[in-house]
Amino acid sequence: MAMKMMKVFCVMVVCMVVSSSYAEALTCSDVSNKISPCLNYLKQGGEVPANCCAGVKGLNDAAKTTPDRQTACTCLKNSFKTNKDLKSDYAVPLPSKCGVTIPYKLSMETDCNKVK
Repeated sequence: MAMKMMKVFCVMVVCMVVSSSYAEALTCSDVSNKISPCLNYLKQGGEVPANCCAGVKGLNDAAKTTPDRQTACTCLKNSFKTNKDLKSDYAVPLPSKCGVTIPYKLSMETDCNKVK
């Protein structure tokens, strides 16, 4: 468990350093905070918790610009790369399960640079 938390922390630090040049821009820390209530769902599936959907909606509301959406996409992909317990199959339908429409697919195959 400590190793997983260290990986998540490292991803967050890298994302913060990368995004620090953007004033008021969405950061990986913001993304992590919003999706943290979704972690159990992303590991095991099942019912999507209400606080997870609140986080998904909050993230969607926070990612209003193309750079913010690209940052959110990249941060989410990095989280899946570093935490092998998270299942991308559960991520793909998550926005629709929460009643949110996003302009890209939550998938490891998504090219975040092409997100608008």
